[in-house]
Amino acid sequence: MSAKTEDRIEALEVALTNEKREGEFYRKHAQRTKDPLGRKMFQTLAADEAEHYHRIQELHKKLSSEGKWPTTLPLKVKDTVIKDVLRSVVEGVDTTTEADTDDLEAVKIAIEFESKGEAFYKKLSQSAEDPQEKAFFGMLERIEREHRLSLEETYTYFKDPEGWFQKMEKPHLDGA
Repeated sequence: MSAKTEDRIEALEVALTNEKREGEFYRKHAQRTKDPLGRKMFQTLAADEAEHYHRIQELHKKLSSEGKWPTTLPLKVKDTVIKDVLRSVVEGVDTTTEADTDDLEAVKIAIEFESKGEAFYKKLSQSAEDPQEKAFFGMLERIEREHRLSLEETYTYFKDPEGWFQKMEKPHLDGA
């Protein structure tokens, strides 16, 4: 097995560890939070991370056994619905509970997780020579970015729900 393949296997092992740790973190906070948006956000993130873990685990097995980037493994993960979580709050929540310090801290930690994941997958994508490998890691990078941006919105919501709703509802002046 080439050194490059061994490096990729090692990178996938790091990714597996990260995805598992993040999924556990999100599941724990989904159970703990009393805020409906926080609960739904953490549940969605936990499900996404479980999907990533499963796909990366399949990839790791193939790469380890074949010694090269697999051509037969479907290298797609389901798209995240994280943006829909925020949209549903604008459309459906009339009253919300106030976010507590633990919610705010959890979201800050989650933003850090996703930022690191985004950078990690970007680096793997940029260093990949195989087009499928480049595309796979690029896709994971985009999903992690979407997670980060949604978490940043969630943080803004927790800090200032009224201001966040005003921004999301995009009020405008009617000239009539």
